[in-house]
Amino acid sequence: MFVKKIKVLVVDDTIVYRKAVSDILSEMPGIEVVGVAHNGKIAVSKIQTLKPDLLTLDIEMPEMNGIEVLQYLQQHAPQVSAIMVSTLTSEGGDMTMRALELGAYDFILKPSATNIEASKQHLRTLLTPLIKAFQTGRTTIGSLQSGARSGVLARKTTTTTTSDTRTFPTASIDRKSIAPGTGTTIRRHGKSEIVTIGISTGGPNALARMMPMLPGDLGVPVVIVQHMPPVFTKSLANSLNAKCALTVKEAQDGEAIQANIVYIAPGGKQMKLVASADGLNRLIKITDDPPENSCKPSADYLFRSIADYYVGRATAVIMTGMGSDGTKGLQILKQKGTLIIGQNEASCVVYGMPKAPAELGLTDVVVPLDKIAGEIVKSIK
Repeated sequence: MFVKKIKVLVVDDTIVYRKAVSDILSEMPGIEVVGVAHNGKIAVSKIQTLKPDLLTLDIEMPEMNGIEVLQYLQQHAPQVSAIMVSTLTSEGGDMTMRALELGAYDFILKPSATNIEASKQHLRTLLTPLIKAFQTGRTTIGSLQSGARSGVLARKTTTTTTSDTRTFPTASIDRKSIAPGTGTTIRRHGKSEIVTIGISTGGPNALARMMPMLPGDLGVPVVIVQHMPPVFTKSLANSLNAKCALTVKEAQDGEAIQANIVYIAPGGKQMKLVASADGLNRLIKITDDPPENSCKPSADYLFRSIADYYVGRATAVIMTGMGSDGTKGLQILKQKGTLIIGQNEASCVVYGMPKAPAELGLTDVVVPLDKIAGEIVKSIK
């Protein structure tokens, strides 16, 4: 895979973070830190002369904040992209979602540790994979914003049908492509009665493009694990709810799932489905169980519960993200007759979470981001 050299401008109103981010980036192959700025106004003045490919952009700054810088980039420098640096607050979460809507590549969370070295290591862990993904050269402010607009337009003007030469296996076909050791596959019973999605890096933008393409009368509930910190999942749900025909909300413990509602697992918690006391309904169960695959919430954790209660009657979608969270859960779902849709490599910000399931033969269909909604609809209608 081609890895391009990129020039980065570091924008933050705190000198400690400016230096830490600059030092981390300078250690990475193919990265040139071309300058720093302590507020958005200075950043804008330097963009014309330094011509960076990417900004690391603090959201909350005096004079001109990160949102205003993104608005400037949209109008005057759409070839430049940005990774936002946010704080773990309700306001920070809302502003971060707004930044992603404006085309920001992704975001990282400012470390809470007071120890400088600990904070620097935290930033390094978060920044490194995002920078490596950006070096593949897939997205800019202009292209992400254009895609987001087209996604919203699709909800208003189409019926979410898509054309693709690949088709789903019918209910009478056994799934043969199971990873070794997962056992015999149960036949699919027919149309799905629930949709479950696992997604991580690049997820907010991907969901903002895909979810508005789903019709308001989808007819089934949707449950999502998006790897994200506490507070931010509520902001994500609110942001998606404003765009989608479906109702989107952060899931709450004990609520019964309903058709045409999208439930997003709360950041920092685990989410699964359980049976109600009378056995007639499926309830959301929010727990403080340990992380799985270093993830909390974890797609594997959610997927296992779907397999328990929707044998042969579920659609699972695995989308852009780092790591392999979701693969073990998909192996169980596959064994229980679930239809599995994978996002293709070209449309992923990071081709991690969908890669292992595809290589193991777990996915029934692999499609670009803009065709996922259509495949979901085909599986339940």
